[in-house]
Amino acid sequence: MSSLLSALTALPTRWEVAGTVHAPANAVADLLLAVKPGRVSDDNLLVLAGMSAARRGAMTVLAGDLTGSYRAVGAGTDGQVDIAVDLGLRAVAVQSWYGGVHTVTSAGDGTSRVSHRVHTVLPSHDRFPTPDDMESRLWSGLERVLRVIGDRLGRPTGDPMIVRATSH
Repeated sequence: MSSLLSALTALPTRWEVAGTVHAPANAVADLLLAVKPGRVSDDNLLVLAGMSAARRGAMTVLAGDLTGSYRAVGAGTDGQVDIAVDLGLRAVAVQSWYGGVHTVTSAGDGTSRVSHRVHTVLPSHDRFPTPDDMESRLWSGLERVLRVIGDRLGRPTGDPMIVRATSH
């Protein structure tokens, strides 16, 4: 397990959203965990493909120093997003203005559950100041991810749901 993934999952979950895809977990994980150097897109680092910089084609993934580690940078910005992929755990961790982990688990009967847990938000970040705003952002992001996966696999998705929400 990468240090980023370990560090995030050691923290309590502040927000969690989850949804389902009516497809085997390995097939869902293949799409969710696909990360390689190049432009961020629905085929590369799907969990960030909805970001405005990625939609403009201005976000690029670079290989990190360790196996399964990457960083994404947006054109014209000094900021970067740290990424860790663990194929064995079917997890991708992302540290930007928040630290979160997407995971895929089998939900039985050929259905997969995709969860997105947020463990930390940078104290200086005030873009989403209320829990309701954060929940809405997470819900719409997961809904997009599920829709892309469902479309690629030709399988229906379940509606995302707020599993847990706390504010610290």
